[in-house]
Amino acid sequence: MRDIYVIAPVVGKQLDFGYLEKATVVSRLRQTNGKSRPSAAFLGEPGTYSHRACNQYFGPEVAAVSKPTFRSIFEAVKTGEVNFGVVPLENSLSGSIHANYDLLLEYDLRIIGELTLRIIHHLIAHPGTRLEDIQRVLSQAQAFQQCGRFLESHGNWELVPVKDTASAVKAISTGQHRSDAAIGSKEAAEIYRMTVIEEGIETDPRNYTRFAVVGTQPLKKGPYGKSSLIFSTGHQPGSLFEVLKVFAENAINLVKLESRPIHGKPWEYMFYADVEADVEAETFKPVLTRMIEKTDFLKILGSY
Repeated sequence: MRDIYVIAPVVGKQLDFGYLEKATVVSRLRQTNGKSRPSAAFLGEPGTYSHRACNQYFGPEVAAVSKPTFRSIFEAVKTGEVNFGVVPLENSLSGSIHANYDLLLEYDLRIIGELTLRIIHHLIAHPGTRLEDIQRVLSQAQAFQQCGRFLESHGNWELVPVKDTASAVKAISTGQHRSDAAIGSKEAAEIYRMTVIEEGIETDPRNYTRFAVVGTQPLKKGPYGKSSLIFSTGHQPGSLFEVLKVFAENAINLVKLESRPIHGKPWEYMFYADVEADVEAETFKPVLTRMIEKTDFLKILGSY
């Protein structure tokens, strides 16, 4: 089962152990909302990888709602405009999306789920356009970086950055220049009736993005296998070590640790951590008490 869990994102699938509980929660929300479907916000135009992650996690029972910025997603969940938000947290090649970690600190929302998505970039153009016809390529700046080797082999192309990959596909679909192409997903090509002329042009096929699902309430009952938290320590030698020692002494596996500057306090840092434990479980309370003693600030982002 662990092998299947690892392989699933490679073929565009996920192994969802909480599917039945998730379906029950979505059904209950639909009854609460009356005739309207529960909703989840994602970043950008339909056809982005965030849109795909939203649909893959929730399925057709939850309406996917487009939002222009990460902050607008958090605001929509906070105000109750939508039930959930789906935001990227990190990419296996380019690292963490720090803006969303900062928003998790700022907003009183919870991470209630996660999804790993295999990112496959395609070269997309008008039907009938050939590779030798292309003069200009539109896409997100990060997509250009991830397809660097392919683009270097076509050094005469003009690269035009836009806000997201789906916007790039939408722009060429409404334009009159048949020499324009875009880098994006196969879903975006289908939505805007464009054609994939080169598949899988990313330099490294081990390109994955981890998305977090945020909400106000958990989707299912615990126990949970993973938790995310933020903490800060005193500014003295060994303070971080004392916190990490709590994990080690209690056989808790730390799967991610990253520092972020504290706004307004130069050269002081918060630490973002993912641990393989349910930090909100009753059995974890003694460990949590010790962590509170060893930290200046501690916030649980969620268990899932």
